[in-house]
Amino acid sequence: MNAYTIATTSGCVIAQVSKIDISTTGKPTFAACMNGLSAFMGHAQTQAVKRAAKGEEKQFFFDKVAELHRTIQAMPRTYEQDGMEDEAVAYLHYFKDGADWYITEKDMDGDGTEQAFGLADLYGDGGELGYISIRELVRIGAQLDFHFKPQAIGALSEGAAA
Repeated sequence: MNAYTIATTSGCVIAQVSKIDISTTGKPTFAACMNGLSAFMGHAQTQAVKRAAKGEEKQFFFDKVAELHRTIQAMPRTYEQDGMEDEAVAYLHYFKDGADWYITEKDMDGDGTEQAFGLADLYGDGGELGYISIRELVRIGAQLDFHFKPQAIGALSEGAAA
């Protein structure tokens, strides 16, 4: 196994660090970035990205996965955009069957997917703000939008109303 195991004196494993997590440039590898995205993408989308990263568009997918990983790492946690209203920035976009979810804050606990906050637009009417379970979105097959650029919620609501 290509990993270092860090254990306590009693032998309990407290961490495993893969040798491939950091490239020689000090930047996270594709594998490390994909691991960081695993809770934010469903199995089918994850497998499709891994397959595409082996094809002729691999550089696009390498760059996009690294960008999404950085975005998720840096995005605000619950309540950090509280009171910003239409100026709150959506960092992630999920879609399925004509419904859209825009995530402004990841959950402050765990991997950030249980109780995120954002705009849910299920009917194309501009939607409403509330708590969103990214874990549930992933479970029902919602797709993480690889082409979405972070933008203010107000701009998204205006676009839906137009």
